[in-house]
Amino acid sequence: MSPREELLQELRPVAFVIAYQMLGSVVEAEDVVQEALLQVHQALEAGEQLVSPRALVATVTTRRAIDQLRSARVRREAYVGEWLPEPIITDGHDDPARHAEMADSLSLAMLVLLERLSPEQRAVLLLHEVFDYSYAEVAAILGKSQAGVRQLATRARRHLAQRRPRFQTTRQQQEELARRFFAAVEHGDLSGLEALLAHDVALTGDGGGKVPALARTLHGRSRVARMLLDWARLAARAPGGSLRPVAVNGGPGALYLDAQQRLLAVVALEVAGGLVTSVQAILNPDKLTRLGPVGDFGSLRGSAG
Repeated sequence: MSPREELLQELRPVAFVIAYQMLGSVVEAEDVVQEALLQVHQALEAGEQLVSPRALVATVTTRRAIDQLRSARVRREAYVGEWLPEPIITDGHDDPARHAEMADSLSLAMLVLLERLSPEQRAVLLLHEVFDYSYAEVAAILGKSQAGVRQLATRARRHLAQRRPRFQTTRQQQEELARRFFAAVEHGDLSGLEALLAHDVALTGDGGGKVPALARTLHGRSRVARMLLDWARLAARAPGGSLRPVAVNGGPGALYLDAQQRLLAVVALEVAGGLVTSVQAILNPDKLTRLGPVGDFGSLRGSAG
C-alpha cells in the first residue's frame, strides 16, 4: 500500500463519523466520504502541499454533509411514521464508538435530538463538542466568523438543554440492565419489565411505511411495556426466531432474527440513572439491508394467531 493510500485509509473513519453524525444515514454518509476522499486524492495528484489533510477532509465532509442534510430534511418531511437514524453495530475493536464520548454522540437518541438543530448548528456542536475543534478551526471549516460560530453553538446547546446525562450508568450496568430488559420482554414479564423502565420512557418504532410500526412515539412506563410485549408476541409467531444482544450505536441493543437468521428488527436502548429511558426499534428493511439478509416482519401479522 502506497503512503497516499495509507493516508486515505486513515482519513476514511474520521470522515465517516462526521458524515454519519450529521446525516444519520450510513448510505448517505458513505457517499459524502467518497466525495471528500476523492477531493483529497485529486489535490495530492495535482501536487498540492496539504498542511493538514485531516483538516481538508473534515472541511469537505462537513460542507457536503450540510448540503446533503438540507435535501434529506425535505425527504424526511414526507417520511411515513417516525424517522430514526440508520443503526450501526458497534461491537468491533475499531468501531467509531470505542470511546465513551464518541458513543454518546453516536447514540440513536442523541442523533434524533440533533435533528432538531439546523445543519450549521449540528455541525458546530459536533465539531466543537465531539471532535474538540477550536472555534477558530470550526469557523474556517464552515467559512464563518468565530462570533457567528459561537452564536450557533449557544443556540444548539439551548435546543438540547433538556437532554439528560447518559453516563450516570457504567457500561457493565447498562449491559446488565439490557440483559434483564430483553429477558423480561421474551418471557412476557409485564411487572418485571415495568420495573426497568423510567416513568417517562419513550418508545419509537420506524417502519418507514413498509413494516407496521407506531405512527408516533409512545410515552409512559405502562403503555410502553404493554406495547413491547405485544411486539414480542408478534415476533414469537416466527418459529425458531431469536434475539442476539449487540452494541447498537455505542449503547445496549439487540437484533431480532427469524429461523433463517434473517434480520427482523434492530432495537436500541437508552439508559440513564439505572433505568431504560428510551427504546428505538428500527424495522424499515431499507435501513437493515446493510446488516445482512432481512426477513419479513410485516408478514407475521397475517400468520396464525
